[in-house]
Amino acid sequence: MGYSVAKGGNEVESQLLPPKAAKAPEDRFHLAYIVYFILGAGCLLPWNAFITAVDYFHHLYPGVDVNRVFAVVYMVGTLLCLLLIIGWVSKYFSAAVRINLGLALFVASLLVVPVMDLAYIRGTQGLYSGYCVTVAAVALTAVADSLVQGGVIGSASELPERYMQATGAGTGCSGVLVSVMRIITKAIFPQDAHGLRSSANLYFGVSIAVMAICIVCHNLADRLPVIQYYRDLKMQAMNEEEKEKASLTGSQWRSTTLWDILGRTKWFCFGIILTHLVTLSIFPGHVTEDVHSEVLKDWYPVLLVTTYDVFDLIGKGLLAFYLIKDEKVAVAASAARVLFYPLFLFSLRGPEFFRSEIPVAFLTCLLGLTNGYFGGVLMIIAPKTVPLQHSETVGFMLVLFVIVGLALGSLVAFLWAF
Repeated sequence: MGYSVAKGGNEVESQLLPPKAAKAPEDRFHLAYIVYFILGAGCLLPWNAFITAVDYFHHLYPGVDVNRVFAVVYMVGTLLCLLLIIGWVSKYFSAAVRINLGLALFVASLLVVPVMDLAYIRGTQGLYSGYCVTVAAVALTAVADSLVQGGVIGSASELPERYMQATGAGTGCSGVLVSVMRIITKAIFPQDAHGLRSSANLYFGVSIAVMAICIVCHNLADRLPVIQYYRDLKMQAMNEEEKEKASLTGSQWRSTTLWDILGRTKWFCFGIILTHLVTLSIFPGHVTEDVHSEVLKDWYPVLLVTTYDVFDLIGKGLLAFYLIKDEKVAVAASAARVLFYPLFLFSLRGPEFFRSEIPVAFLTCLLGLTNGYFGGVLMIIAPKTVPLQHSETVGFMLVLFVIVGLALGSLVAFLWAF
């Protein structure tokens, strides 16, 4: 029983199921799909929580490019931690342990903001020591993300593609959920300094509650029959590979190494790096720091972040209805997104019309839509180009290259300030 993916017009056969495998059990009530959707949301919820509270942080720490600094700390920190996991942590701790630890660290990092507000800052502006602690909390979130996202994506890579789509849709929903939470918490309190403080504390409190739900879902996942089934298939495939390797001479056997896998998926990795480099070099830094509205005032960055998140989710949702399986088309579309650079430059230095709210919002919609769809396409089809027993490795590599792209993008984002 095989799965094929079109690659440059040719069919690349990837044996996902051993020939003697029994029929997969039904995902009753779509529970496994829902679990991976929730875990996908949990992967990015803390990051989205920090960048969407930009109005609160701008009020406390005037004159600081908050989201640009957050982006660099978060992306570079996640990249370094992922490299550490590849080199050492993964040898001693299972994916399940890493995910649980990461989710616990997510909760700890989100607690920092309301606890510090209640115990130290108390709404006082200009306490930049509090800003340093907040940046440290973002760094802690980066550590947690490297543990959680690598494990969740790697796990989803071993399952049929609908579960990777669920994970991707969850990451998109995370941004929308956080944006809606921020809008509601901001709207129900008075639009003054005290109301802003109260809304931020409630907002981070709800984020912590959502992360608690993620912890419960993760610990239920492996008990679901459909997930156990594919875990067993992986073990069967690994055992068969070991037997085949033992029965052949060295000249007859060429083991699949990390470099072999990288060679097979290099164009997917290139497309993923480019997609996320373009996105993070524009969002959230340029969108929340550089463009302004006299009408919407401090609501403007919040609404633009929400706009991006909604269309990112729409893009990921489209994958459930139509999935491009041609690698060349997917990579070319990712490369074409560099056209966003001159378009967004117009929103900063172009004619007055291009600097107004509607064109900026339209470009933000397109940025989110293309990021969600084409980034998701590459994440879904890449693991299916290798045998099942190596799908988790591909998934982890994809997360690594996502973070490489995001880290580069966070550095490029500072160019908009000049």
